[in-house]
Amino acid sequence: MTTLHTLASGSSGNAALLEQDGVCLLVDAGISCRRITTALRELGRTLDDLSGILITHTHTDHIAGLQTLLKQWGGPIFASEAAGQELRRKLAGIDGRLSPFVPGERFTVDGCDVDPFPTSHDAPGSAGFRVGDFGLLSDTGYVTDAAADTLSGVPLLVLESNHDVDMLRSGPYPYYLKRRILSDEGHLSNHAAAQFAVACSRSGTTEIVLAHLSKDNNTPEAALCAVSAALAEAGEAPALSVAPRSCAGPCHEAVEVVCKR
Repeated sequence: MTTLHTLASGSSGNAALLEQDGVCLLVDAGISCRRITTALRELGRTLDDLSGILITHTHTDHIAGLQTLLKQWGGPIFASEAAGQELRRKLAGIDGRLSPFVPGERFTVDGCDVDPFPTSHDAPGSAGFRVGDFGLLSDTGYVTDAAADTLSGVPLLVLESNHDVDMLRSGPYPYYLKRRILSDEGHLSNHAAAQFAVACSRSGTTEIVLAHLSKDNNTPEAALCAVSAALAEAGEAPALSVAPRSCAGPCHEAVEVVCKR
């Protein structure tokens, strides 16, 4: 069985707890170690239950708690080769803890298969993951072919829906930042998320959790409206929700459909 709890989701911090067949993995550590340990305790878990931490990339909102975690927990940190080099520059004492992976090549954590794939973001070696029945695609300017192939048919998908394009363009951000977000190395818009949500639902995805929403350039209502409208027009109806920004979300359980039609 595969379950997921998002612990935080957004530009102020990202982390999630994934459990598959008794193996617990933390996906990113972009909130404080205290917040992570508190959230784990509320879920009946401790740091000692973690078999590893998967790192998507090295921006602060995905690794802010990692330095303190290194002091309080002794397990491995999984990051791409390029992201690992960046982590070595940013975090003291991480070198011996890193287990580098190559996007596109499967690795295993306590018998749990992890399939990393490259994303398109302005951070070295950025990646997404598929872990059995769970998939994560976030912090990418567009859906890479590798992401689409790896996530095809995944039952439970956490999918970035970062911004509403009109809100971003008319909003207060400086031009350079708007250009960055809208670029091929930026973030997925609601429209882009909606298109990929339809493709995933058609291939067998039964639940989609929208994530990494911008506080200034999006709202949960706008993201849900855009994605649900596209799904409805396509005749698709997976479970759809938005990950909370600053607190732990509900339990999401992967449900696989053997034959959809």
